[in-house]
Amino acid sequence: MTNELKNYACVTASYWGFTLSDGALRMLVLLHFHHLGYTPLDLAFLFLLYEAMGIVTNFVGGWIGARFGLRLTLFAGLSTQIVALTMLSLLQEGWTIAFSVAYVMAAQALSGVAKDLTKMSSKSAVKLVVADEGLLFKWVSLLTGSKNALKGIGFFLGGLLLEMLGFQMALWSMAGALALILIFAVAAVQRELGKAKSKITGKDLFSKSREINILSFARIFLFASRDVWFVVGLPIFMAEKLGWSFDEIGLFMAAWIVGYGIIQAFVPKITRKTTDAKSGANAAKLWGFILFILPASLTAACYYLPDDITWILISGLLVFALVFAVNSSVHSFLIVAYSDADKVSLSVGFYYMANAVGRLLGTLLSGLVYQMAGLEACLGVSALMVLIAATSVMFLNKKGQNEISPT
Repeated sequence: MTNELKNYACVTASYWGFTLSDGALRMLVLLHFHHLGYTPLDLAFLFLLYEAMGIVTNFVGGWIGARFGLRLTLFAGLSTQIVALTMLSLLQEGWTIAFSVAYVMAAQALSGVAKDLTKMSSKSAVKLVVADEGLLFKWVSLLTGSKNALKGIGFFLGGLLLEMLGFQMALWSMAGALALILIFAVAAVQRELGKAKSKITGKDLFSKSREINILSFARIFLFASRDVWFVVGLPIFMAEKLGWSFDEIGLFMAAWIVGYGIIQAFVPKITRKTTDAKSGANAAKLWGFILFILPASLTAACYYLPDDITWILISGLLVFALVFAVNSSVHSFLIVAYSDADKVSLSVGFYYMANAVGRLLGTLLSGLVYQMAGLEACLGVSALMVLIAATSVMFLNKKGQNEISPT
């Protein structure tokens, strides 16, 4: 095993550990503050800075990774998450709602910074150890799938820790575990990764590839289409309308994400003909329009089959996970395939900045639309967003990175 591969394995292992804490923290915050009586819109605001800081972090973090290397961004991400968890553990129930919301938003902002620094480190590092585009698709799918499977386990872990230990003790236990992961990372990742060989200028922060710009625009609406019902609308619907417990909600959310992650890892087998940028662009177009059918159908079911909606909704959203996983994996492969290896963190950072914009938009609308019109409206907005994303990728060129001229 080469030194680059060993370092990549250590970066990825650290990212996996971080991902467990990230999923658990989201479920902890959501369920704890819903139990305290926060409205859906209040809950959405708790996550707004988490997503907003992802925009800034991916934008600046791409430059930091290219300038100083991915080792620094990994350590910074893990350290920042430990600070965020500790900060949240100091929250007092006697504080006013306004001050509590502001305090949690600040802690969540730090967590958002941490998440995107660690994610960018791992997803950029894969380009440095895999040159073949066909093999690259498999590695990207495996990394993305494993991350989401672990995040789903984190959702269940968050609900379980809240039930067993309570809010504060759960946060302390997670901070301690993450501190051990940081010590491992510092000891194991000995060699620098991802430093650009040429000088990085201010204009390099902005994507110059038409394809990367199109993919980034599509990414905004693709992930907003999921989060508009997933972040606040669905778990609160399950608690309020279906009467599910914390454990049951956490288990379903975990199953959805774990299933989504497992499917992502096998997407290269589902889309066997996707071996390069050209075939990847074709797959993105096809699967985008297949995805549109699902939230559109579920919206209609909410209106016309309300008596059977529980099982229709659950089964429909599980199918959504499968098709969404294919879309997400194909998009993730394309962004790496279209990127220059020397400055891959810049392209990945720019792309995941767009991802964070989509998550921010979806999170805000999830609380707002659910509070105003219910889950069926959230699903209707989701269908519209999928349609925008699917239409956007129709404009992709069928060329790989080496053939693309900057616009």
